[in-house]
Amino acid sequence: MSSESIRLEPVTAGNWRDCAALTVHPEQKPFVTDVTYYLCMCSYGDTWQPLAAVRGEEIVGFAIWGVDDDGSRWIGGLLVDAKHQGQGIGRELVGQLRDRLIAEPGTPNVALSYLPDNAVARKLYQSMGFVETGEMEDDEIVARWTP
Repeated sequence: MSSESIRLEPVTAGNWRDCAALTVHPEQKPFVTDVTYYLCMCSYGDTWQPLAAVRGEEIVGFAIWGVDDDGSRWIGGLLVDAKHQGQGIGRELVGQLRDRLIAEPGTPNVALSYLPDNAVARKLYQSMGFVETGEMEDDEIVARWTP
């Protein structure tokens, strides 16, 4: 376990393969889509932007973010590689990305969503001040953080 902070970096031609190689524990697979799918959403859609979570020289996590019609910033596609879980990386990734997104002018809040059965995600996001709004995004619960 390392106490070294992570940094969020753009996904590039030089690091996308390391992002695509990230995996989660088998019991987490129902809650997370493969990074390759998220990368395709970013490349072939017009909403999402990918970021790699890097500690030292190693990619340890991944997330995508986007802007909604109302100016809300969304965090999506978030995962921490299985061998790096339990080290606070998920909390740090969400915190850094939330702070970066809320700093954008005109951003009313930062939103994310998760499946109702994903108790670990719900607990993390609630502990960071994300509040469930009663909205649903497909079959996922929406939670928002407002400064």
